[in-house]
Amino acid sequence: MTIMKIAGAQLGAIQKDDSRESVVIRMIALLDEAASKGADMVVYPELALTTFFPRWYMEDQAEIDFWFETEMPNAATQPLFDRARELNIAITFGYGEKTPDGHYYNTSVVTDRQANIVGKYRKVHLPGHSEYDTERAFQHLEKRYFEPGDLGFNVWRNEGVIMGMAICNDRRWPETFRCLGLQGVELVTIGYNTPSVNSQMSAEGLEKRLFHSDLSMQSGAYQNSTYVVGVAKAGNEDGHPLMGGSIIVDPDGFVLARAVTEEDELIIAECDFSKCDFGKKTIFDFERHRRIEHYGRLTSQTGVIIEV
Repeated sequence: MTIMKIAGAQLGAIQKDDSRESVVIRMIALLDEAASKGADMVVYPELALTTFFPRWYMEDQAEIDFWFETEMPNAATQPLFDRARELNIAITFGYGEKTPDGHYYNTSVVTDRQANIVGKYRKVHLPGHSEYDTERAFQHLEKRYFEPGDLGFNVWRNEGVIMGMAICNDRRWPETFRCLGLQGVELVTIGYNTPSVNSQMSAEGLEKRLFHSDLSMQSGAYQNSTYVVGVAKAGNEDGHPLMGGSIIVDPDGFVLARAVTEEDELIIAECDFSKCDFGKKTIFDFERHRRIEHYGRLTSQTGVIIEV
């Protein structure tokens, strides 16, 4: 069975005026560090190339389009792909995608070790709102700038491992992990940009927010017998704090590596994918134990219906 060294490349804050080229230089520095530690794959955050622009309310379409990529790789990111190919390291990262027919998605891609894109995912569970909200301490306008992903939850056999992707808020929904788990997933990569402060409950506190992030990924790993690598963009972006807490989780739900800063930081762990087998063949042997005749509400109902 395959053993890989997986690195999580947490990024510190990216300010609104920071160019994509300057961010790619930072990403390459983390890639080089990962190579020096023997990494086979590097996982970067959601919207890795820019500041978290959905915090800004924009109406001008040209201003909005500035934050989106129309092709990948492009001139700004080609050096990252070239360096990954030179180092023989697979990468995955997130960005805003504008399609040729004018659709907008929160997207991530994954490459093989020759820097060929082998998979693409578009974020399904978009949080936040679409119009300016005067009741919020800050805006979270993903529903304004992105459409829900249209590709579903897929897996790819990449470098001998069955891999899937999710983005940020997707990690909070067990359906994300189960859809991937039902395809035999062994590695789920998740990039995120999560505010350190809850805009609707400022007293919640960073400790609780980190706990919920960990809980989502650890439970998803355990309940589907898969490794999970969750990687943050962190730090103070244009006066808005993002939490770190990047982690690598094993198929038993234990944290193997954890970021300790809110800066550019590399975490790394050796992942032995044979360790996915035990859970998949015992307590989470889906073929033996799932009772789909009782799960109809999961696909026929969205909101809560109280019938008692």
